[in-house]
Amino acid sequence: MDVVVLLLALVVILFGAELFTNGIEWFGRKLDLAEGAVGSVLAAVGTALPETMIPFIAIVFGGGGASTEVGVGAVLGAPFMLGTLAMFVTGAAVLVFRERRRQGVEVAVDQKVLLHDLRWFVLGYGLAIGAAFLPPGFELGKGGVAIGLLVLYGWYVRAHLAVEAGERDEDLAPLRLRHLDRGRGHHPVPRLRVVGVQVVLALACIVVGAAFFVGAVQGLAASLGVGTALVALVIAPIATELPEKFNSVIWVRQGKDTLALGNITGAMVFQSAIPTSVVLLFAPAAWSVGPDSALSFLSAGIALVSLAAIFLPLRIRGRLTGRGLAVGGIFYVAYLALVIGGLARPSA
Repeated sequence: MDVVVLLLALVVILFGAELFTNGIEWFGRKLDLAEGAVGSVLAAVGTALPETMIPFIAIVFGGGGASTEVGVGAVLGAPFMLGTLAMFVTGAAVLVFRERRRQGVEVAVDQKVLLHDLRWFVLGYGLAIGAAFLPPGFELGKGGVAIGLLVLYGWYVRAHLAVEAGERDEDLAPLRLRHLDRGRGHHPVPRLRVVGVQVVLALACIVVGAAFFVGAVQGLAASLGVGTALVALVIAPIATELPEKFNSVIWVRQGKDTLALGNITGAMVFQSAIPTSVVLLFAPAAWSVGPDSALSFLSAGIALVSLAAIFLPLRIRGRLTGRGLAVGGIFYVAYLALVIGGLARPSA
């Protein structure tokens, strides 16, 4: 039964992702936003917000203890999955769809947008991880970091929204739900409210599909005897990051690489600022490096190394390929081996 639910949930998420990518492009067109703002802000926040509710509920309403641990693990797991596995999936999609893409295996991305996102991510995530090394009882300092992260994210969004839209994308597909726009006849440009309905419906499909997917994965893991720790650190984060992965695959297939990668890098900036601020404000004691949390915080370091391995060649040579993005998979597998090895090691 869990397998059936798993497959149905994937179909719902894919349907939602297809609706969302189409709707959010039209949303950006109606608001006259630049491509970077559409991918890195609108798409990234839209798909990251639902999964952010998991650590928020666990930390704020979970009652402490195990719930807080789950929340902290989810906050650390999201940037790691995006910086490793999501990059691998996007790179693999570039290679799979190379015959139908005008640019083939080359990733034709706006470097200015991408490197802008990465700089803000490294700055925000570096501050957040640095706060974990503050001495016990220094909650005031962690609260200050949280406020700083919120301000940084505000400046990041402002910078994207301030960029003027460039040339219009002639490949923008018709709105999927354009037939709901009654009274417009065959007018090619839908009204904003109809675009908004499609985006909200798409997000609802993504949220519902992801919720059932996570539940099915946990049920399947239990029936197979997989430990809950492995589910929390590895399997569940894969499920919660599915929307970003599917959105990026759809845009890669269409040859819209800036939207595809901006969706991931923008979500990383969001995840490094907003969810970490929640932990720092509501559970500052839990945001600390120790024997029990060392493996989780190690994922942050691996994510940064993975991003360096992928994007430093872009910065140096000005060129990025599907194979270059797929390098992120190596770092994901390395962390997976560390997690399995750590869980298999008998406790003292």
